[in-house]
Amino acid sequence: MEMPSRLRRTVALLGLCAALIAAPAVPAAAAAEPVAPRTAQAPVVTTEQVMSHLRALQSIADRNGGNRAHGTSGFRQSLMYVKGVLDRAGYRTSLRPFTYNGAVGYNLIADWPGGDPNHVVLVGAHLDSVEAGPGMSDNGSGSAAVLATAVAMSRADVATKSRLRFAWWGAEEPGLIGSKDYVQKLSAAERKKIDVYLNFDMTGTKNIQQWLVVHNDPRATDTFEAYFKDKGLPTFDIGIGGSDHVSFGDAGIPVSGFTSGVGDCYHQACDRIDNVDPQTETVSTNAILGVTWQLVTG
Repeated sequence: MEMPSRLRRTVALLGLCAALIAAPAVPAAAAAEPVAPRTAQAPVVTTEQVMSHLRALQSIADRNGGNRAHGTSGFRQSLMYVKGVLDRAGYRTSLRPFTYNGAVGYNLIADWPGGDPNHVVLVGAHLDSVEAGPGMSDNGSGSAAVLATAVAMSRADVATKSRLRFAWWGAEEPGLIGSKDYVQKLSAAERKKIDVYLNFDMTGTKNIQQWLVVHNDPRATDTFEAYFKDKGLPTFDIGIGGSDHVSFGDAGIPVSGFTSGVGDCYHQACDRIDNVDPQTETVSTNAILGVTWQLVTG
């Protein structure tokens, strides 16, 4: 007999919560760092601070059949890892379940305390991989970059004017399922509170020629372009593009963000950590951090 969907989601959540309680401690390299004095400028993320998260995701995939796809133990353990880092950093985290293709998936939402709740800057990346491989470029790189940004914000004890919210989406690979579910469940009033959604899908591509910027929200777009220009880094306007930000754009929510492009081993088993360029990943992370900092404090 098939279990009712509401009961099935409840059971799945209870199981996940039990797993979270039993989960091993976050590795020392990813633990929350000492809080620094508040400053007017964004801090800087080091290569080690972002690559440590990518190594953790690779290890999770290696222990779970080589992938972190929707509905798998690899995805659930990736979720546990990211949530653990955020909880230690002082974020208010919540899991938002949904069901796709007979399996329960999750979005992870993390709010930084303070800031105007009627003006939200939402920063996100999809956490799942395809079934064929571990998804280190697509999208371990974006997930790690957004996580390192969140930790850096916490470490700097950022005082925000806007509400700062981070998200890691489930089931992007089958068709933006997690982000669509999140947006569809928002009331009209809640949608209006999101000033902009910033998306990051593939941020550490090897042999990059330019950063591909999503052009939609004028303020965020101009801030990204100014950031890259100041660093002497080339960009290209990709308009709206196609990733989780489309779920928000279709609902009338302003969007921006960037990608470093599709590289080698796309959606293949060889999309391992050595398929990510540490220098590109570090530059991308600091771009996310620098622009997000300006948007929430300015």
